[in-house]
Parts: sequence; C-alpha cells; structure tokens
Amino acid sequence: MNNKWIRAAFPALLIHCSIGSVYCWSTFKETIANKIGMSTFSVGWAFSFAIFFLGMSAAFAGKMVERDIKKSSLISCVCFVAGMLGTGFFIQFTSGAVALVGIYVCYGVIMGIGLGIGYLTPVKTLMLWFHDQKGLATGLSIMGFGLAKAIATPFMELIQNSIGIVWMFYILGLVYLMMMYLGHKIIKKPDGWIEPEEDDDYHFMYMFRNKTFVGIWIMFFLNIHCGLALITYEKQIVQTSFAQTAILVAMISVVPSVTAAFNALGRIGYSALSDKMHDRNNVYKIIFSSCAIISAIALFTSSIPKGSTSVLLQIITVALLILVNLGYGGGFSTLPALLSCRFGMEKISKIHGLALSAWAFAGLTGNNMSELILKKGGGYEGVLIATTLLYQVAFVVSALLVTDKSKNILFKK
Repeated sequence: MNNKWIRAAFPALLIHCSIGSVYCWSTFKETIANKIGMSTFSVGWAFSFAIFFLGMSAAFAGKMVERDIKKSSLISCVCFVAGMLGTGFFIQFTSGAVALVGIYVCYGVIMGIGLGIGYLTPVKTLMLWFHDQKGLATGLSIMGFGLAKAIATPFMELIQNSIGIVWMFYILGLVYLMMMYLGHKIIKKPDGWIEPEEDDDYHFMYMFRNKTFVGIWIMFFLNIHCGLALITYEKQIVQTSFAQTAILVAMISVVPSVTAAFNALGRIGYSALSDKMHDRNNVYKIIFSSCAIISAIALFTSSIPKGSTSVLLQIITVALLILVNLGYGGGFSTLPALLSCRFGMEKISKIHGLALSAWAFAGLTGNNMSELILKKGGGYEGVLIATTLLYQVAFVVSALLVTDKSKNILFKK
C-alpha cells in the first residue's frame, strides 16, 4: 500500500489530530484549578510549559526525525499519552502544590516533548510524497492540529460533565494511544528516498547568522505571540464584549468551535494558496496586514470593552477572533514549504525544527503578555495596542528580511 494518502496524509492526520488537543486547555483549566485547590494563573503555566517544550523538543529532535520517522513517531506517542495519563493521575490522587508540580511535569514537560516530536515527524514525509503541492500537503496535516480543538472540545465537555475531569484524561489518553500508534505503524517515506549522509561540517545553530532564517524566525515568533495573546482569552473576550443577555450564553458555546474551525481552515487555506504564489512569503504579508487592520479596528471602535448590544461591535469582535485564528493557523502550515523554498529539502526537518523554537518562546510570552497587561489595568485595549503594533513589526520583517528567493547556503563551523 504505497499510496501517498495512506502512507503520509492519513498517519499525519492521526498524529496531529491527537496532539492538537493541547489547545483544548481553556476547556478544563478552571476545572483543574478548582479540583486541586490552586489558582487558574498557577495552573495556566502547565500550558505555557507544554508549548515551550514542544518548540524546544522539535528544535533538538530534527536529527532523529530525519533519520527515523518510525522511532520519532513512537517516542511521540509514548510521551504524549504518558503525559495525559500522568496528568489524570496527579489530579485524582494529589492536591495543592504536589498536584501542580505533577501537572507541570506531565502536561508541561512529558506531553510537551511528545507534542514537539509528533508535530515535526510527518512534515518532511508529506512534502516528499506531495512534492508538487508541498503547501497543500503540510496544510492538510497541520490542519489536523488545529481541527483537534473543534473535534475534542465537545467530547471533553461531555466527559467532564458526566464522569469527571480525571476520567476525561484517562479515556482520551487511551483513544489518542490507539490513533497515534496506528499512525506510527503506517507512516512511511516514499520508496527510493535515501536520507543523505550526515555532514559534520555544518552546525544548525549557525543558521541564526542567516538573515533570511532570522527573519522567518522573528515573524513566526510574532505571529504566535500575538495569536496566543488573543486566542487564549477568547472566552473572556466574548464575555466582555457581549452584554449579559441570552445571546451571551449562546456565543460562549458557539464562538470557540467557530474560531477553531477557522484556525484549521487557515492551516489548509493559506498553505494551499502559497502553492499558487510566486513567493510563499507573500502569504505572511497577507496574514500580518489583515490581523493588524482588524486589531486596529477593534481598538478604535472599543468593541471589546463596551459589553454593548450593538450588533456591529459584536461582529467586529468575532471578526477579530476569526482573522487572528486564520492567520495563526496559516502561519504554521506555510512555514515548512517556505523553508524548503529558501533552504531546500535535504535537511528540512532539522531547519523546520530549529524554526519551531520560536514557538517555544512565544508559548511563554503570548498569553502572559495579556495576563500582565490585564493585571496592570490596561484592559483589552492595552492588549490590542500591543498586537496591532507587533503585527506591523512582523509585516516589516517579512518585507525586509525574508527577501532572498534562492536557496541559502548553510553556515559551516
């Protein structure tokens, strides 16, 4: 069965639809905090740690993924599932600081490592099988990562409300074990592809001397940073923006699923669009300009702080969340194809993994920037001022630094 859909696309979706459930964090964050008797702020660091270790494990696992996707997919499966089951264990049998540390280790560190390795594993395989449609291929896979939130959230809420938060982790941990192990068993690189021999003359940390790579890293970081600053506060933004009426209850339940769907749509839409463009970097210019404009509109109309019954202001708020989610997802899916255009396919897993280190740092800064602004009394207007400016900075970086369309030479030691 050497079919590209069976050997590449399907296992990629199985893996990414499992690990992408990390973005369901807001669905059960408060429940965990109440269960173990800690503040939501302290519990929230588990998500930040998960994203940090996702990015850093991807940065350092590129060499292993290049050599053996079977090994990397199995390690990802074991770490991710162990992290989920361990989180359930500490919630069930401990409380207070002990439970908090256990959740940090399981959900943050162990699961985060599984996330990073699992995220990276299918990407090069997809681009090898779909060599003429790299953007579409990676978009399909990474769409699964974004779609996981829309798929898993209703099940998580159902299990939480019926048999409790602990069993949610146990049941879904076993479901994801079956999905990821099946993906591990069937993923395969195309026949005839032989990985090139390792060249010890190259050191990938020297990539940070390359202007193009540095530009890609910065704009990728800024896109994630700004996205997390708003996406992790979706529920609170809706509660603030909509007046306390019956429509508020409906919007709180509907908006997360809608934005998750647009997050997934951005992942396949923007990356597929990049296949049609002369330069894939133009996709990022579209993302940054659209997000900067809608952030500015939301800021100057004060759509979030009003809590108004104005339909126009409510539309602006929803449009803000939709466009940010579109750009957030599209930034992820277009990245591998952009890197392959600039640096070639030979060492793409290593280069992509190194670029994902931007995700690690954005995972620590994005939502915490919003937390700090809100604590200091800046409100969501302060958050919008920051994101509007940073999206503009990202656009300038995209236009001025990521300009070289030829394949770059990797730096020697």
